[in-house]
Amino acid sequence: MEDDFSKLLRVLTDVTLFTELGHIHLRSYQLAVARAITASILAKKGLSFVVVFPRQSGKNELQAQIEAFLLTLYSLTRASMVKISPTIQPQSQNAIWRLERILSRSILTKSRWIKKSGYVFQIGSAVLHFLSGSPTANIVGATASLLLECDEAQDVTIAKWDKEIAPMAASTNATRVFWGTAWTSKTLLARELRAARLAEQADGIRRTWVLTADEVGAEVPAYRKFVDEQIARLGRNNPLVRTQYFSEEIDSEGGMFPLSRRALMVGSHPKQILPVPGHVYAFTIDVAGQDEGAVQDLEQLQNPKRDSTVLTIFELEIPPTDHVVNKPIYKVLLRLSWQGVKHSLLYGTFLGLVDLWQPVKVIIDATGVGAGLAGFLCDKLGSKVLPFEFSQVSKSDLGWSFLSIIETGRYKDFYPLDPEMSLQLEYSQYVIMDGPGKIMRWSVPDGTRDVATGDLVHDDCVLSAALISLLDAETWGTGESQVVPVKDILEGLGETY
Repeated sequence: MEDDFSKLLRVLTDVTLFTELGHIHLRSYQLAVARAITASILAKKGLSFVVVFPRQSGKNELQAQIEAFLLTLYSLTRASMVKISPTIQPQSQNAIWRLERILSRSILTKSRWIKKSGYVFQIGSAVLHFLSGSPTANIVGATASLLLECDEAQDVTIAKWDKEIAPMAASTNATRVFWGTAWTSKTLLARELRAARLAEQADGIRRTWVLTADEVGAEVPAYRKFVDEQIARLGRNNPLVRTQYFSEEIDSEGGMFPLSRRALMVGSHPKQILPVPGHVYAFTIDVAGQDEGAVQDLEQLQNPKRDSTVLTIFELEIPPTDHVVNKPIYKVLLRLSWQGVKHSLLYGTFLGLVDLWQPVKVIIDATGVGAGLAGFLCDKLGSKVLPFEFSQVSKSDLGWSFLSIIETGRYKDFYPLDPEMSLQLEYSQYVIMDGPGKIMRWSVPDGTRDVATGDLVHDDCVLSAALISLLDAETWGTGESQVVPVKDILEGLGETY
């Protein structure tokens, strides 16, 4: 039987709040979360909830609705709430904008709410503070008597939360809610999810909601279609798809190319040393340092196993314009390498190969010592050359893009795969950094040696291959490609509902 308190709560949340405030009817999976959170606050239970929603499924809209409801309901009492986001811009600003929109539209609040200092909302005596959870933010001193929220909790560091944020609810036993999207198993969100599940087992009170695109899509067909498109573009096993849309945690570090991924990378075509008329080709070049001495005799190099300059020659299979993913299939035909050769000599070699293969694009590492060689090729070949400078961010983006190409079956190396490329793939590692940037460091770690031979292992072949990812930022059709700005693969994963 439903008791009087539950009836009152249901009426408040289903009618007063989510019909009047903002004129938006929330979905069933959103209402379930809202009921649980408001019940904990009204009954002063001080529970801790974890809500993991896929991207663009309405998490931030739900937050704003709950916040507007609580400001209205507690306007006659001295009540305080605190909402933490990883950064002021854009996360806190986006949350502020959503709340302003709801408060301004509702007949219950549009003439009552005020905003102070740009980040404090007030209705009567009830206040809500928006604060940054950045490691450098000075936020000590705020108190939450009703609710302490952490949005995008996967991007707030555990140290920041434990030392400066968690005490905000210590003296009041305020309800706590950790909102977010799955990421690695070492995040604050993952830790709190494990703790909340243990609490559920102990007393049977539901504290966790971990939704997937399948559950959201069952209620919102347009969302299902959107996610299907993302899967076609990125691949179902892409770490971004697994986490952002299917709420699956991933390891924060490990092998970049496990055996299952390496299997996807090998095609059925053989190595090819000459071009075929009418086919479309592209070059990618990872540039190594040069030895200024007599460099053509490897016996004279102090370290003949050091990095090489690697050229990878791709054939581009352009799909029809009505294809689901209107991007090429990249087939590796040939891989050439030079150790210690002067860039002035390589320049002439590359021009000869360009004349032979007539690539539509020459993508070259223009970082450090590669800048000079890249500059000479740009001067000679013009817009055909696409220079790329490695940085922490640009290499991370390159890695995510390369994984998307592999996971969608659009990277195919010749068969059999050459031993050096196979070795470098096997030893490549990744580490995902803490914070909102989704920065991935990936490489063959310095000093890595092959356990079988003891030789140093590098990643020049892998980097050369990965540079082909930049061509995904081009528009392909029956004519020549048209360059468009390179887009971060994470762009578009922000909340829109």
